[in-house]
Amino acid sequence: MPASLWTDCHTDASRFIPLAHLSVPSHYADSLSDIMIPHGLIKDRIEKLAQDIVGANPGPLVVVCVLKGGHLFFSDLVAAIKRLRQSSGVVVPLSYEFIKAKSYVDDSSTGTVRLSLTDADAETFRGKNILVVEDILDTGHTLTTLLARLRLFNPASLRVAVLLLKKLPSGRRATIEGGAEYVPEYVGFAVPEKFVVGYCLDYNEHFRDLDHIAVINDHGKAKFAKGSKV
Repeated sequence: MPASLWTDCHTDASRFIPLAHLSVPSHYADSLSDIMIPHGLIKDRIEKLAQDIVGANPGPLVVVCVLKGGHLFFSDLVAAIKRLRQSSGVVVPLSYEFIKAKSYVDDSSTGTVRLSLTDADAETFRGKNILVVEDILDTGHTLTTLLARLRLFNPASLRVAVLLLKKLPSGRRATIEGGAEYVPEYVGFAVPEKFVVGYCLDYNEHFRDLDHIAVINDHGKAKFAKGSKV
């Protein structure tokens, strides 16, 4: 998928949606600055990603959910793929796997990627078509670490769908063989370099229950910081 087909979110915060315009849980109202992507737009964009994936993957396809943040995107994407299969006659046999990955505390990366993937688990991917589903690509360190591990087991194909890709300055993104910056095959939205939450993206396990994707403010970071009593 070329970058021209990504949905590009404006970098100017004045173009975001004020909280008062959409429904936001009261317990988060003082912790967010703006809505970046409303829930309805997320769902529509996922429908288009599903069309692209079905068109390029006749199957069978193993869809790998990266937990915890990716599970809602995974669920909605798989549901959209299944609807297309039923309405268009395109048969894409699906199976599911789940991997937990963690590298953030508060709004900063720890620099260490922890994966819940044993060699026995990874062996099941050998010779199969894999679609990894992830919530957000920031520097890409977590995702490239996972992909390097999966490639050791020689899948037939290995592609990635991310809901969000942060627009970072050149040199900040993880690189792949040959020195090029890593870019996934499927991208929902290209977003500015802000810490976003909602639609299962969290800040220390909070905000996963927010339907929209929003920008957390400084008060929210302090209120829900690691070790704070909310």
